Amino acid sequence: MKNLQQMQQMLKQVQQFQEQLQKQLDELMVDATAGGGMVSVKMNGQKHLHEVRIDPEVFALQDLEMLQDLILVAVNEAARKVDEQLSSQMGNLTGGLNIPGLT
Repeated sequence: MKNLQQMQQMLKQVQQFQEQLQKQLDELMVDATAGGGMVSVKMNGQKHLHEVRIDPEVFALQDLEMLQDLILVAVNEAARKVDEQLSSQMGNLTGGLNIPGLT
């Protein structure tokens, strides 16, 4: 009976953790740039792009390959920043939990 109560308590902690994590994913927004600001992107915690901005000067250069590279660099940097933020936040969230495999 004691094991069942412990399991229920652990399940409740996991559910609370999941709710907190989902809230943080929804609220997280990162910015990244490439080419000295020629391309900038905004990405949320679920790695969905919310904004892509391209400096009009990039078009004056008429260098399609460079533009494609700048977009790739900015998106990859944003994804890296999301991973970094989530890793940090996971550590904060799981700090108080004693759940095997999460701490």
